[in-house]
Amino acid sequence: MNLKKLHHIAIAVKNIDESLKDYVDILGFPKSEIKFIESQQVKATLIPVGDCEIELIQPTDPNGGVAKFIEKRGEAMHHICFEVADVDHELADLEKRGCALIDKKSRPGLAGMVGFLHPKSTKGVLTELCTPIKH
Repeated sequence: MNLKKLHHIAIAVKNIDESLKDYVDILGFPKSEIKFIESQQVKATLIPVGDCEIELIQPTDPNGGVAKFIEKRGEAMHHICFEVADVDHELADLEKRGCALIDKKSRPGLAGMVGFLHPKSTKGVLTELCTPIKH
């Protein structure tokens, strides 16, 4: 696998506005834009931290995966994301090597084109791969 860097760590939150305010007011991070990610049914924001980011995600669907995660585990780290040159190439290679995938093809996400590995292949840690879209 051709990992470029740790892209972000995602934290599932109940109220993204309150959580972002805490990161800005208490910890001094820059304010960032909150976006609705329809394909994942979440509101999300990426907060820059050096060469990495913290992603806050709030479920918008009470029956969705992030809502179920918060119900079971509370507000906590949800996933880690690694940047790669080509998500689709890496997903295909991982599948050939026996890795269980949530996504077999990339899809649009807050971090660009994204794809998730199933936690059963990564010792219980939900892992995302992303290829940022160049503007």
